[in-house]
Amino acid sequence: MSTLEVGQELASKSYPINRELLVAYANASGDQNPIHQNEEFAKSVGLPDVIAHGMLTMALAGKYVSDISGSAAVKEFSARFTKPVVVPAGVDVSLVISAKVTAAENGLAKLDISASVDDVKVLGMAKATISLA
Repeated sequence: MSTLEVGQELASKSYPINRELLVAYANASGDQNPIHQNEEFAKSVGLPDVIAHGMLTMALAGKYVSDISGSAAVKEFSARFTKPVVVPAGVDVSLVISAKVTAAENGLAKLDISASVDDVKVLGMAKATISLA
């Protein structure tokens, strides 16, 4: 990790999201909101289809950062939800995450993180600070 340089673009990674993952995440997190599993209900409240849990999307972005640096090296991580990740039945939606180094000094690197589905940004102001040691 000590070789990160300002302006460096880190390799992107794609994470598949499907209905089975939504059920597993709901069971693990306790978030059984029907907008994440019931297509009829999701559409009845104005959504285009079932949507992924926002925290699942953020967790995958966090996994991307910890895979780069090691989980113990992640000092800060934050993001805002900007668009829902729509997950139609029988489809693996591809969440693509990448990062750019915006600062690297005093043993720390700051990253701007990009998370998108079909070129639509789903997280905003996503940032992380990692230790380079």
